[in-house]
Amino acid sequence: MKEVEIRTEYIALGQFLKLADCISTGGQAKFFLQEAVVHINGEPDNRRGRKLYAGDRVEVEGCGEFRVVAGK
Repeated sequence: MKEVEIRTEYIALGQFLKLADCISTGGQAKFFLQEAVVHINGEPDNRRGRKLYAGDRVEVEGCGEFRVVAGK
């Protein structure tokens, strides 16, 4: 499981996908989420505006498993 560090209270799923290198630009998030299966804390979710907080687990089909961690 890879860790993705955020320096804010939360990050939107669309931004997270870019940080995690699942997509190359933020504009691809909408189309990516229509095609790929994403689970957040074990539940499916495809809303690019979904807020992710430190401690959340994200599984992205074809990209891997991630944990959101708070930066210092």
